[in-house]
Amino acid sequence: MRRTARDGASVTGIGLVTPLGDAAGFLAGAWEGRSGVRRPPDGHPVAGLLDAAGIAPDIDPSTVLPKTEARRVDRFVVLAMAAADAALGDAGIAIGRDADPARTAVVLANSFGGLTMFEGEAVARHRQGRTAVTPYLLAGMLPNMATARIAIRHGVRGFTSTISTACASGGYAVAEALRLIRDGVADVVVCGGADAPLLPTVATTFTNARALASGWADPAEASRPFDRRRNGFVLGEGAGVLVVERRAHAAARGRPGYADVIGWGVATDAYHPTAPLPDGAGAAESMRRALADAGVAPADVDYVNAHATGTKLGDVAEARALRAVFGGHEPAVSSIKGATGHLLAAAGAVEAAATALALRHGLLPPTHNLDDPDPECDLDHVRKAARPAAARTALSTSFAFGGHNASLVLATHSGGP
Repeated sequence: MRRTARDGASVTGIGLVTPLGDAAGFLAGAWEGRSGVRRPPDGHPVAGLLDAAGIAPDIDPSTVLPKTEARRVDRFVVLAMAAADAALGDAGIAIGRDADPARTAVVLANSFGGLTMFEGEAVARHRQGRTAVTPYLLAGMLPNMATARIAIRHGVRGFTSTISTACASGGYAVAEALRLIRDGVADVVVCGGADAPLLPTVATTFTNARALASGWADPAEASRPFDRRRNGFVLGEGAGVLVVERRAHAAARGRPGYADVIGWGVATDAYHPTAPLPDGAGAAESMRRALADAGVAPADVDYVNAHATGTKLGDVAEARALRAVFGGHEPAVSSIKGATGHLLAAAGAVEAAATALALRHGLLPPTHNLDDPDPECDLDHVRKAARPAAARTALSTSFAFGGHNASLVLATHSGGP
C-alpha cells in the first residue's frame, strides 16, 4: 500500500559544487551532455598522475568562514559549506527565522576526511620536524568538521551526524534525513556529502589498483558508464547538499519543493572489500526495500538515476540488479558520472539532486559517452540527448566499497502537507 504524502519529505533546496559548476551549471551541462572531466592543469596536485579528473571550481574559503579561520580547514569542508549555503539560500531558509534551530539537523557524509591538510602536514613534519605541524590540523580535517562547521555557521542546534559508507555515503545521508523527519526528530535536515580526494596518494593508490579509466586521449571521453569500452572510473571531487523538509513545514512556508523523498532502503553485500556481488543481489535488495518503504510497486517507477561508475564489474552487477528488481518493466536509466566523474561521498547526494531535478523539469539527463551500450548492461538507456518524460516516481542508487548499498525513492510533488 502506497504511503501517504505525510510520510514523505520535500527537497526544498539544492546546493551543488561539481565539475560542471553550481546547480545551474550542473543542470545545464549534464542535461546537454557536456562533460566536466578534464586533464589536471599544471600545478594541480594530481597533474602528471591522472590523465582525467572531475575538478570542482575553486571556492574562496573566506566566503564561508571568518578570514582568521579560512586557511585552517580542509578543502572538503569548504566545498560542503559552499554547497550548504547555496542549498539553504535556494530553500529560502534562515535558521532561527524560518526554522527552529533545535528542530533543524545536519547530516553530512564524506569518505576520506581532510586528506588535503593531512597530506600537507605529514610532508611538513617529515621535512621540518614536529614543530612544523599546525595545532589546527584536527579542527580542520576531522571527518565531522563539515557537519560541525555548517551547524556553527547557521546556528543549528538539533541532531547532527557524519556518515562514512564510502561512495554510498551521500545516499545514506539523504536516507537519514527522511528517517529523522518521519521520527519527529527534525523539521528541516541539511544533508548530503562532500569529498576532495584529488591528491597524489589517493590518485596513486587508485591507479595502482587499476580502478581508474586510462588510455583516453580526450579526458572528456574517459568516464563511460554502461559503455562497452569503459575501463574504469574517473576520480572527482565536489559537494552536494539538499535541504529536506517536513512537507507540512514546507507548505506552511509556501515552498512546494523540487520533489518528495518517499522511501529509502539499504543492504550490505557481506562479500568483498571492493568488489560487488556479481549478481547484484545486495544492490537489488536495497532497491526492493526502498520501494517497499515508499509503498511503490516496481511497475510504478519511471526513471532510475544509476550509480554506474564505468567499471567493468560494477556496471554489470548494477544492470543485473535492476533487471532482477524490475523484471519485464523497463524504467529509463541514466548515470551522470559520464559528465562529472565519480564524486565519491558527494555522488549519492548530487545524484539525488539530479533525480529531483529530472522529476521537477520532466526531462531525464543522458549518460554521457554511452556510445555503444554493453550487451551485459541491456537497459532502457537515456543517451545521446536528454529525454522528455512525464516521470512521476524515480529511484536513485548508491553503492560502495565494503558492500554498502543505498537506494532512495523520489516522487513528483503532489501538493498538500
